[in-house]
Amino acid sequence: MARAGWQLAAFLQRLTTTHVHRWHLHRHSVGRGHLYQRTYKSFTVQGDEHFSAVCRYAERNALRANLVGRAEEWPWCSLAQRQGRQRLEETVRLCDWPLPRPRNWVGLVNAVQTEGELDALRRSVRRGCPFGDEVWQRRTAKQLGLEFTLRPRGRPRKKQ
Repeated sequence: MARAGWQLAAFLQRLTTTHVHRWHLHRHSVGRGHLYQRTYKSFTVQGDEHFSAVCRYAERNALRANLVGRAEEWPWCSLAQRQGRQRLEETVRLCDWPLPRPRNWVGLVNAVQTEGELDALRRSVRRGCPFGDEVWQRRTAKQLGLEFTLRPRGRPRKKQ
C-alpha cells in the first residue's frame, strides 16, 4: 500500500511538472514562476477509522473556514455532490470510497473536531508523517524511512 502511495506521488509530480512546462512554452513564459506550489499531499493512514477522519477533515474545509453554515452547502465539495446538491455534469465525477461511509456521515462532518484531532491531521498534512496511533506511526515511519517526519524541524539544539 505504501509503495502505491509513493508511485502516485511520483506520477502526480511528473504530470504537474509536464503541465507547467507545456503551459510556459505555450505562453512563451518559460522559467517565469510556479503554477503549482504544494498542492498535492500524501501520507500513510493506519486504518478505516483514520481514513474516515482524513475525509472528514477534508470535507469540513469550507465549514471550518466559516464560508458556509453546514459542510454540504459548499457547492464545490464532494459532500455536496454526494448529497445531490450539485449536478454531476457540473463537477468532476467521484469514485466510490474503498469502504462504506458511516450512516450518519453528514452529521459527523458537521460536528466539531477536537483540537487534538485537528493538530494530528495538520501535522500529517504538513509533514507527510503517517496518521494513526503513536506506536503505529513510529513503526510505519521506520519501515518507510520517514522518521524525520516525526521529529521537530530544524537542527537539534546543542546540549551544554
